[in-house]
Amino acid sequence: MLTEFPTPVILLKEGTDTSQGVPQLISNINACQVIAEAVRTTLGPRGMDKLMVDGRGKATISNDGATILKLLDVVHPAAKTLVDIARSQDAEVCVHELPKQRELLVKCASTAMNSKLIAGQKEFFSEMVVEAVMMLDDLLPLKMIGIKKVQGGALEESHLVAGVAFKKTFSYAGFEMQPKRYDQPKIALLNIELELKAEKDNAEVRVKSVEDYQAIVDAEWNILYDKLEKIYKSGAKVVLSKLPIGDVATQYFADRDLFCAGRVQEEDLKRTMMACGGSIQTSVGSMTDDVLGRCEVFEEVQVGGERYNFFKGCPRSHTCTIILRGGAEQFMEETERSLHDAIMIVRRAIKNDSIVAGGGAIEMELSKYLRDYSRTIPGKQQLLIGAYAKALEIIPRQLCDNAGFDATNILNKLRAKHAQGGMWFGVDVNNEDIADNYLACVWEPSIVRINALTAASEAACLILSVDETIKNPRSSVEGPPGGGRGRGRGRPHAH
Repeated sequence: MLTEFPTPVILLKEGTDTSQGVPQLISNINACQVIAEAVRTTLGPRGMDKLMVDGRGKATISNDGATILKLLDVVHPAAKTLVDIARSQDAEVCVHELPKQRELLVKCASTAMNSKLIAGQKEFFSEMVVEAVMMLDDLLPLKMIGIKKVQGGALEESHLVAGVAFKKTFSYAGFEMQPKRYDQPKIALLNIELELKAEKDNAEVRVKSVEDYQAIVDAEWNILYDKLEKIYKSGAKVVLSKLPIGDVATQYFADRDLFCAGRVQEEDLKRTMMACGGSIQTSVGSMTDDVLGRCEVFEEVQVGGERYNFFKGCPRSHTCTIILRGGAEQFMEETERSLHDAIMIVRRAIKNDSIVAGGGAIEMELSKYLRDYSRTIPGKQQLLIGAYAKALEIIPRQLCDNAGFDATNILNKLRAKHAQGGMWFGVDVNNEDIADNYLACVWEPSIVRINALTAASEAACLILSVDETIKNPRSSVEGPPGGGRGRGRGRPHAH
């Protein structure tokens, strides 16, 4: 009696790559460790920066973990998963409590800047960041804080505008005739193109005589002048539009002592509306008083080598702008990223006023708690909890390594101190010792640490739960169709 081989079931397309079992698990862990190695030396006040160059040759210098991970071109599937989870740390944390303790917020912002390029100016910038966040409404929308970079000058020449500031837009002839300062002006916010357009751009028009063509041209001019007249009669002194304002309109406004700016970025237009009131109009049919914004002073000012439009003394100032000064472009970009981190920390501290001490203090306390707890658990779970406790010590150890300290000595001191009840003792980077980081005002919102630990635990569980990777071949690969891949015994049949 002949025993037939079972017919193999063909599941996967020719060229599909699969990896399975323990080797796959080890490969995933190794890949994730490489990602961790890429950012661990950036940790803390003595952390180093990374220089990343993209395919176009653009160089970025940063020690911000989220930025580094974003710029790394990671191809390993498991490592990409880890990167995605890590980048979520830079996103919003939603909680809903409101304290308004300014001193706490300034210290949180200052702690966030300790490890940044601008650590030397942290007092200056932490006050600025807190002031900026306090100007927002209760929802604290991040996009309502504008950051504008102007090269030249010192960092200390950076300043905060309680209102809106944006770079002078592209302008036509007649612009220089317009006034550059108004007191208590009304502001028209438009999404309208105030420009003569050639008829071929809009429609096909067939005419039989020059008079007919002239009538079409006259109609186009009349339509534009009608729009301009309605804006002028509304009482607006400053006209902003998201769409272009052409040379005819620019000259028209200049002759009547109005200021205009076309091609204003949507983000700046919305921030102007939030600060000055009014609403963005898509037609000039109802330019009533209630749709116009207002401010105490509008002026155009030279900032470094650029000209900026400032709206100050805004009645509904739920927005603000930070004008950043500095030297090299990469330096200013890293300064902007540092301020972004500090702003996020302050927003979270406002929404949740629970804080913990940084510098590895909270990690050492959690580690001590978990070690004690693990001894009450029988079985293999004791090993798991103990391993988690040991993993938490990586943070203070890395802070020591980055600062050039004897990590073993510092960690032994910290373990002893936490065992004696010194809950907030962490690494003292300034004195190569340990210190009560709560008293030293090295603070961060507890929600940030909770979110970090939760995301890290979820990432570890996710990576460890994967025991097989299946890579499908690209459909664009040309070549004769080969046989499929079987998962059973015997030779696979051709398609």
